[in-house]
Amino acid sequence: MKKIILGSSSPRRRDLLSVITPHFTVQSADCDEHIAPGTGPVEAVRALSLRKAAAVWALQSDPAGAAVIGCDTVVSLDGEIFGKPHSHAQAVEMISRLAGRAHTVCTGVTVITAEETRTFHETTEVHFYPLTPQEIEWYCSLEEPYDKAGAYGIQAAGALLVRGLTGDYFNVMGLPIAALARCLREMGVTAALAEP
Repeated sequence: MKKIILGSSSPRRRDLLSVITPHFTVQSADCDEHIAPGTGPVEAVRALSLRKAAAVWALQSDPAGAAVIGCDTVVSLDGEIFGKPHSHAQAVEMISRLAGRAHTVCTGVTVITAEETRTFHETTEVHFYPLTPQEIEWYCSLEEPYDKAGAYGIQAAGALLVRGLTGDYFNVMGLPIAALARCLREMGVTAALAEP
């Protein structure tokens, strides 16, 4: 089996990958995360996941024995991509716009081995409850929104904003593990969907 390297510093992605296998290391690398204006969410996450995986792949001393996983997640509403908020005001604006509406969470995943490179994406539709200005202010006063695309985390207090979803819950957390497990197995990186 290959040495699996998760090219992400996200603790959520680390936890999720451990459902598939406990045998991996984490390594991230700087890469250009700029996306041209007008780029759609699917195209953006696929391109960024490939860039991130390629940047980590380039650091490998034994690439023949490695499998690098790169990921990127975005939230979009009406075709507009929401990244991570850089301020309280930006978080309030994002959550206000998402309130009472359905939006899309898209994660791109790239797996690179010496034999091949595969990129795929998963899309999940998330429905928010209507929210009062006080509820939005309360949520945005937490630390939670500031390191997450779209300014919320579904796995913590952000779950209180969510009416429901259609698609992969774990995709909203940043790693569609069912699809990734199948990809890793098909590429010969793992022997089964999950490893002890």
